[in-house]
Parts: sequence; structure tokens; C-alpha cells
Amino acid sequence: MSTRSTQLLIIDPQNDFCDLPDNWLPAYSNPGQVPEAVHAPVLPVAGAHEDMLRLANWITAHAASIDQITVTLDSHQAYDIAHPAFWQQRDGAAVTPFTQITAAQVRAGDFAPRNSAERERTLAYLDQLEAQGSYTLMVWPMHCEIGSWGHGVHASVLNACRSWEESQLRAARHVFKGMNPWTEHYSAIRAEVPDPQDPETGLNTALLAQLRDCDHLVIAGEASSHCVRATTEHIVENWGAQDFSRIVLLTDCMSPVGGFESAHTDFLQRMQTLGVRCETSASFGL
Repeated sequence: MSTRSTQLLIIDPQNDFCDLPDNWLPAYSNPGQVPEAVHAPVLPVAGAHEDMLRLANWITAHAASIDQITVTLDSHQAYDIAHPAFWQQRDGAAVTPFTQITAAQVRAGDFAPRNSAERERTLAYLDQLEAQGSYTLMVWPMHCEIGSWGHGVHASVLNACRSWEESQLRAARHVFKGMNPWTEHYSAIRAEVPDPQDPETGLNTALLAQLRDCDHLVIAGEASSHCVRATTEHIVENWGAQDFSRIVLLTDCMSPVGGFESAHTDFLQRMQTLGVRCETSASFGL
């Protein structure tokens, strides 16, 4: 067994993000639906299922050399500034998923929060988001709803983590993010715009300290264009040293949201330039 300490950070390995094949989708009974309904991912990322299978195999192969596993979980309610229930169009019609909204559009009346009393707070959020150069607000399909099947972890990754816990006699750590409906929370390190009334949206210094305390920090998960990217960037910003070679991205255990492939490529190129190691599950062993 290696004497060097290794932590694995798995970002949002959740059913709603995985392009699961039909034979992986569970059926369920629901009154009024005949004869049954089938759970299906809400926001599947192309390639994510195979990513998670490779990651599960990597965990199993290297379980004895992994000292800590941390799993982040995107965790939302239906009413959220980045979900359709929050918004309406000028004529009161629903806002469709994958619509981007700017402060200028809200001021022009193209879009508005359904609760008109929240217009000023919404504008303040959008102004801050744009001023700091973050992502343009995206109205995503309601996903990773707390308590839903989609919120759960991909079955192979879940099984691999369970086996690791049982063999190593320690528990994986879980970090929930996204429960504040007033800010987007791609990164596990902090929300896009921290809410001063909610410490859970601010910089997670305890998690950062934990992740820095190792010889290797291995990162995988979904999606490389959004939550993996944002989390890794915030880790790098707060690493406390200029040597980033201890950070390893398993590039075949992550994929981008469709239409954001260039964000994935740019992210990996920037990380490599900084000295972050970009490996595959086949090339990186412990």
C-alpha cells in the first residue's frame, strides 16, 4: 500500500446528469399512470454513464490506496432562481429550460420573476453575477430535486464507494450544494454569488483545508463544463501554493454539457498550463 495520502473528490455523480441506458432506468408505480412510469435523467450529459463506470472501476482497483472520498451533491428545490418555476416571460408564459437571462432583459420586461415582489432582489443578483464575470444565468430544467431518484448517485459509483467504506472502515464525506434558491451553486467551494444571510453559500474553508491535506487530490465527476470546472477553479484559487501538480483530473471520468464543449477544452488547457495533471483512469495509478 502506498504511504502517500490520496483523496478522491467526486463532483455530482448523480442520476440526473447521467445518460443512462434504458436497462438502467427503474420503473415505478404512480396512480393515474398506466401501467407504470419510468424514472429518467432530467439533464443527461453525453458520455457521463461511461465516465461513471470508468470511475467506479478506478475506485475498485485503487481502493486500498485511497485515504478519503468526498462526494458533492447538487441539491435543489423546484423554486430556484435557475429553474423555470421562478420565471415568466413578458406575456406571463412559462420560460423554457436552457433560456439564458440577463439583467438588461429583466429591466426591459422580457423576463420577470413570477413573484413581482422579488424583482429588485433578482436584479441585484443578476447585476452582481455579470459584474464579476460569472456564467450568464441559465434556466435549467428542474434537476437533482432533493429526495428524488435523480438526486441519487450513479449506481456503480455508489456501489464502489460502499465497498471502499466497508473495506477501509471509514465513511465517505458528502457535501450538499445548491439548496439556497437565490444563488447558483456550481462549485462545491462557494456559490456564484454568496448570500450574506446564508453561510453555506460562502467560501467552504473547512472543505478546502481537508482537500489540501494530501499528496494527491484526484478529481472526477459531472459536468466538466460547469460543476467540475467551477469547483476545480476555486480549489486552484485557494490552494495556498503555486505547485498544482498534486491535483489530478481524471479526464475520461468527466464530460461537458452539450453545447459547452469549448468550455471543457478551455478548462483542461488552462489547468494543464497551471501544472494540474490531466490523466485518464487508465494512465493514473496509485
